[in-house]
This record gives sequence, structure tokens and C-alpha cells, in this order.
Amino acid sequence: MTTVYLGLGSNLGDRRHHLRNSLERLEQNGVAIQAVSSVYETDPVGPVADQPAFLNCTVRASYDGAAEELLRTAMAIETAMGRTRTVAMGPRTIDIDILYFGDHVIDGAPDLIVPHPRIQERRFVLIPMTELDPDHPHPSLGSTQSELLARTTDRSAVQLVGEVI
Repeated sequence: MTTVYLGLGSNLGDRRHHLRNSLERLEQNGVAIQAVSSVYETDPVGPVADQPAFLNCTVRASYDGAAEELLRTAMAIETAMGRTRTVAMGPRTIDIDILYFGDHVIDGAPDLIVPHPRIQERRFVLIPMTELDPDHPHPSLGSTQSELLARTTDRSAVQLVGEVI
């Protein structure tokens, strides 16, 4: 079993329901959830600024399969939950990102870079990651989550809104 960290985000419809639903679907597909961070509300990041705010959380889980299989599972769940990919970084019912896959560094696989390439630039990822495992090391950068959070240049607002349930 590999310890994995996933970032979940939703900014359409019943956002909290989408987070809960994605957790249930992940478990039904062999992702054994160990811990879920608090939920945080954040402004959208990227080229599509005119969209609703996101609810985000981070998940620590065990997975007995390859990273590519986990990516296929995540994308299938996103599609089943109504995510469309017509606008890059646009509004979405659910977004499931593989943040870490054990201590693996994967670069060069189609559609998969692990660790997620922008972790250190995103408070909406670093804050819940630090909540779950502040000392978890980034295998490429050699820093813990709390160190990355302290050094990030991202100053976007990340508002605690409670638990997923």
C-alpha cells in the first residue's frame, strides 16, 4: 500500500456535497481514506477569474495500485460527477489532484506529474496539507509542508469553513 495525498476542490453546485461524494467514490474504488483536512474556501486561481469560489480539502489515503491507475480512477470520478473539461482551470463540480504518491517523483507520464508541480505556489493546498501532516517531506524540494507554507509567495485568502461532513 502506498500513502497518497489528494487535493479535492469544488466550485459548482453543492460544493460540500461534491467533496463528500468524491470521498465516497474514492473509497468505493480502492482508495482507503485515512484522514481528511478541514474544508477551506478560496478564490479561483488561474486564467478564469470570473467563477465561483472553491471549497478545498486534502486527503491522506492508502492505495494499492500504480499512480497511473489512481489518475484514471480520479478522472473517471470527476466525469461521473459532471466535470467537463471544456475550459482549462474553469469551473468544476469536482477536481481531484494527486498531490503526492508515496515518495515517488513521476515526470514524463502523459497527464501525470507527481508531486503536483504547483504545491509550493498554492496556499489552498499547503494549508490543508500542513494541517494533516506538517512534517511530510516534498521528495523533490527537500522541504516539509510547513516549511513550504512559510516560504510560499502566494498570499491569496484561504478561509477555514469547517469539516467535510
